[in-house]
Amino acid sequence: MSGRSGGSRFLYEPFDAASARVETLEQVTQARWSALEQRLGGIEALLDRMERRMWMAVYGVAGVLATQGLFLLLSGGVGAGA
Repeated sequence: MSGRSGGSRFLYEPFDAASARVETLEQVTQARWSALEQRLGGIEALLDRMERRMWMAVYGVAGVLATQGLFLLLSGGVGAGA
């Protein structure tokens, strides 16, 4: 049965599946890497916004404390009263 005719030529010729697997794996890895970079970019932007909000809260609390201290000094001090 050595004289076959018809069918796929890949049944008779060697097929280098290893290089195809490596190439496919590289493509999948590249796609995953780009998706990971995109997610990390979004997380970084989220952290920047959160940091800005935290500093605004810190400055707000410091401003309130400074205003209360200034009001206390201008109103006559701690022991002033009746």
